Amino acid sequence: MESELLTAAELAAKLHKTAPALAQWRYKGIGPKFVKIGSGVRYRASDVEAWLDAQTRTQTGQVVPSV
Repeated sequence: MESELLTAAELAAKLHKTAPALAQWRYKGIGPKFVKIGSGVRYRASDVEAWLDAQTRTQTGQVVPSV
């Protein structure tokens, strides 16, 4: 299966965030999975969709059990 690769700038625009915010997420391990390619990073569209699905909540105070 082939998935579109997004740059940090492209993903940041889609999520209404900044590229530095995504860098912080990568550092903290809280954002979508990413692929390190040379000195840059790319995000698989399928990984972003999976991450977004995991962020879905039905209540504002809902806590997701940690693994």
